[in-house]
Amino acid sequence: MDIPRDSVLLRIFIGELDKHHHTPLYEAIVLAARERHLAGATVLRGPLGYGASSRLHTAKILRLSEDLPVVIEIVDSEEKINSFLPLLDQMLTSGLVTIEKVRVIQYGKSAVKGKSEG
Repeated sequence: MDIPRDSVLLRIFIGELDKHHHTPLYEAIVLAARERHLAGATVLRGPLGYGASSRLHTAKILRLSEDLPVVIEIVDSEEKINSFLPLLDQMLTSGLVTIEKVRVIQYGKSAVKGKSEG
């Protein structure tokens, strides 16, 4: 699978307890991205955060961990990410979604499209 040098990063901020049809939402999003052959996805679990409600979610030892923050990052071409957004919109009931331009330096062992030789 090739990925263009000038790509975009889709970043999705949700809660660990968010669900999509009885499946953890972060898992459903990653599986949907994989089914659509997006270049890659990573789920990051945060020890502390807050969102629109301003309620702190923490993993501190004195407090039970409640709905810790989760960030899903997906990198691919702008076209492929944009085509994924309508599905993502159907899956999310709340959360924050951002897109930013990124420059891919290396992807696996194959050459990055648009990367100059030498």
